[in-house]
Amino acid sequence: MNYRPIPHSVITGNVWPALPCDKGQTALALLYQMEQTQWWSEADLRQMQFKQLSSLLEHSWKTTPYYRQELESIGIEPPFSNLGEYWTNLPILLRSDIQQAGDDLISSAVPKDHGRISDIHTSGSTGAPIRACRTELALRFWSAFTLRDHLWHKRDFRGKLAVVRNSGKGQDPYPKGSRYKYWGSSRRAFNTGPSVSLNINCSAEQQMEWLQKENPDYLLTHPTNLARLLQYSLENDIRLSNMKQVQTLSEILRDEVRDICREVWGVPISDMYSGREVGYASLQCPEHDHQHVMSEGVLVEVIDDQGNACKTGEVGRVLITTLHNFAMPFIRYDVGDFAEVGEPCPCGRGLPVLKRILGREQNMLALPGGVKRWTLLSEGNIRKFLKIAPIREFQFIQKDLENMEVRLVVAREVTNEEETEIRNWLLEKFAHPFNFKIDYLDQIPRSKAGKLQDFISEVK
Repeated sequence: MNYRPIPHSVITGNVWPALPCDKGQTALALLYQMEQTQWWSEADLRQMQFKQLSSLLEHSWKTTPYYRQELESIGIEPPFSNLGEYWTNLPILLRSDIQQAGDDLISSAVPKDHGRISDIHTSGSTGAPIRACRTELALRFWSAFTLRDHLWHKRDFRGKLAVVRNSGKGQDPYPKGSRYKYWGSSRRAFNTGPSVSLNINCSAEQQMEWLQKENPDYLLTHPTNLARLLQYSLENDIRLSNMKQVQTLSEILRDEVRDICREVWGVPISDMYSGREVGYASLQCPEHDHQHVMSEGVLVEVIDDQGNACKTGEVGRVLITTLHNFAMPFIRYDVGDFAEVGEPCPCGRGLPVLKRILGREQNMLALPGGVKRWTLLSEGNIRKFLKIAPIREFQFIQKDLENMEVRLVVAREVTNEEETEIRNWLLEKFAHPFNFKIDYLDQIPRSKAGKLQDFISEVK
């Protein structure tokens, strides 16, 4: 009998058909509906999104001072019918608005059946911290989308999941890390194997030693961390015999990392796009490398500088509206990222396509005359750069319009000839005569969340 994921039953003596716990039942109910809605047309999905948004706006009008004031200021009030006709007139929510609004963004009367309310604090990659509230209902949608990702990519729940992403001091410490019986909340719906976790600040050598010992079926980590693990594996001829797939999140996934993962470990990468305050925005298509928007949970807009919706192939700012978080609604929230709109997917799913996520404005190269452009480090000859010398990690920091700091972690001392070749590559890649200051480091510092951005512009 071929493997099929069987729901987890909490009823004594009842194995199949299973009866999961309340949260598991909710997840399976959502999965059942999402199995149908993923094949709807984008227009049909949008129609249902606006029905849900009408409910959310009415709630926000009644219980959230910030939105009451914002909507009144543009002459919009209940009933919120024909919402699609004036949706783009609604103001865009910035992180600075969230900071200034404080408790005025928090609902004074969340429906009791939306469950417990929890707080999170996040700065993302912006350095601008915000507080967000979310309901248990919103977290149930998060769990359902996690399960959709597992099912889309045909992961075997019986396997072992390894996670290398936590960065807190003393969290998941080397050499043992942390051990769990299940794959987090997925256990509520399906029987799963164990999961293990190690701190992302461990060295590549320590991580590979741990991974060899654990020999997991799946690995979840950040793209930059995966890149250094693959490089270490390549140099030391290390293979992970059970590895079936790698999941990445939280950073921009470069194309060459996908290629190297297939070459070195022989497995594909599945990427996802999410934020702690908004949940899942998109998941990688099970048949292609681009991503599908999670339309059942969020409305995602990609807009140009004039506020118009971007067309296929155009790059613009990402706005996210959460559909079910009534504790602290995020309506047309500018998350700070840029993305390229993709064409309808050949897989047949009507869920909108994001061809690629390009990062934040601080990840754009600034040139004289006010010109900004994407460095596109995920394209072109980045692999040539990595082969000039034994480069393990890199980071480019634009200090001003003429100076750029180049941080490199290398396996050995770089020769004069290699450094000359590195400088020539930099001049070609950035197409501007920057003064490149090269610093050789033992380790490039990561953010508190364990992230590493490969390009940062400090030009305001």
